[in-house]
Amino acid sequence: MMDFSALPPALLLAACFAGGLVIGYGYFRALRATTDLILREGKPLMALALTLGRMSLLATALFIAVLAGGPALLAAFAGVLCAKALMFYRLRREAP
Repeated sequence: MMDFSALPPALLLAACFAGGLVIGYGYFRALRATTDLILREGKPLMALALTLGRMSLLATALFIAVLAGGPALLAAFAGVLCAKALMFYRLRREAP
């Protein structure tokens, strides 16, 4: 089992936020790839595999954040939400 009590709280929260950003960015990139696979290429089995992969990766990352405590989980979730906002901003900028 991992012991996060030895880390300073500020470092732990910053690491969880950064991890949430990375995981969130990967999650929403995979979500976009999944929709492209279903709508454009017609590969539903590949899309299903990608969906299971991104959901299990997000669940694993949030479980690790739970092991670090409630504030760490909130920091990781905030990172995921910020990654979502960044992806939406980028999509709006690309749209004609």
